[in-house]
Amino acid sequence: MQKGELVFLGTGGGRFNLVSQVRRTGGFRINGDLNIHVDPGPGALISSLAYSQDPTKINWLIVTHNHIDHTNDAGLMIEAMDRDRQAHRCGIIASKSILSGDEYKERTISSYHTNKLSEKIIARHGSKILFPKKNPKASLAPIPVRHEDKTGFGFVLSMNNRKIGYTSDTEYYSGMGVHYSGCDILVVNNLKARADNVPGHMCSKDTARLLSQAKPKLALLSHMGLRLIRASPEREAARIQAESGVRTVAAKDGMRISLSSLKIFFPSKSKRQ
Repeated sequence: MQKGELVFLGTGGGRFNLVSQVRRTGGFRINGDLNIHVDPGPGALISSLAYSQDPTKINWLIVTHNHIDHTNDAGLMIEAMDRDRQAHRCGIIASKSILSGDEYKERTISSYHTNKLSEKIIARHGSKILFPKKNPKASLAPIPVRHEDKTGFGFVLSMNNRKIGYTSDTEYYSGMGVHYSGCDILVVNNLKARADNVPGHMCSKDTARLLSQAKPKLALLSHMGLRLIRASPEREAARIQAESGVRTVAAKDGMRISLSSLKIFFPSKSKRQ
């Protein structure tokens, strides 16, 4: 495992892709001074094994909201983190809905699993999180979202002398670009090519507007819906790049990005795929 990289374990979004698994839905890893798994949805464990991302080496989980395509394998990943009873050295940052319960008092990750971890932090907008003990130099700033889970969040992670942003699932909103200004990498959950009557997600026009304001060094499209996947993610990325002036790449399952050079490594075919 190369130190200092972002690895996509799934780039598909939306319920139609979720049940068909045309693209995987395992979230992504950020490996560096800390090893972090973000939004471990269905297949996160299998994808980790397929792309040589040892789940026993995870230090932290980040789970941005309580929908199944972002949380399904969280318990499994905690089981992996607990190998040799080491989970007491690990932690989770998650929405209030996940760690305390939603409006129906339901929790998408069991207390049996979260209680294995020494650190359980609820992400609150405007409250910067310093990773304790393991690496006090790393920090995470939760960013507001406009989505069904009102306690959900995007974030900007500062680690390995890089700023890595992630929108999670959200509509575009006024002032959003300011939150992600200064990012080296910005992962955008771009579900749709065009707007429709279903709220809570970004389309390509929204993404172009966000990138025009935030101006990251590199934008990566992920969480793409089935219609966009079957059309041309690369064409959408090119269109967004032309509109925003920001280098934009449609992520692929297994894609790796070096945190030091921002060089992209496209995946070879996995024997587990």
